Amino acid sequence: RFYSELFGWEFEAPGINIGIGGNDAYTLIRHNGHLIGGMVNTRALGKTENVSQWIAAISVTDIDAAAASITAGGGKILTPPTSLEHRGHIAVAEDPTGAIFALIQTRDGDPADREARHNDFLWDELWTSDVPRATEFYAAVVGFERNDHDVNDGSRQYGVLTVDGTPRAGIIANPFEGERPVWVNYIRVSDPSAVTSRVEALDGRIIVDAQPRPAGGTVALVAGPSGAGIALQTWPLD
Repeated sequence: RFYSELFGWEFEAPGINIGIGGNDAYTLIRHNGHLIGGMVNTRALGKTENVSQWIAAISVTDIDAAAASITAGGGKILTPPTSLEHRGHIAVAEDPTGAIFALIQTRDGDPADREARHNDFLWDELWTSDVPRATEFYAAVVGFERNDHDVNDGSRQYGVLTVDGTPRAGIIANPFEGERPVWVNYIRVSDPSAVTSRVEALDGRIIVDAQPRPAGGTVALVAGPSGAGIALQTWPLD
């Protein structure tokens, strides 16, 4: 209900066993007919603690080799490469600083890049306690290269992680001191304030209210009823 009413997302059962706890544990997410994500019921996986969070999934061509690089680089494999039947394979891992992420190897190739529409996923960003160490780790695992850009009149730097020159994610020092490193997922919205004004009525929570961002645009950070946080961002940065 929270995401449906805020973003117009639609939810459906996959119709087949995709290898994550059975059909009752997994739900597909669509927006305007496009598949944009999934939702796992962790209770159906036997979890008793609240581990709700959005997980950034990074595409790789050889998931077994990438998983081996995770261990060699000081990370942890939380879920080893698992078959998603006709979709491919997935693994869940933790980087050396404690941020959780997933690897995906699709069976038939990735969908073509397209511009994010309003209420689509826009961007992924790693908030880490050790930018150099995390950069080295993801370079070894998925081939990311980091390019730093001056923001806020040069007083801060923003790292962009690229593959073959294409921006794929951001990386910054964690702005919340003492909090665990995390991959943050951004939704493209036209007006973050219009979204945050409805969050609490839908049993969500405003973590950071809408405000200008040093890198550009307007940003807000909210949590759904389960506690999973997600960011809202205007784009282009005007």
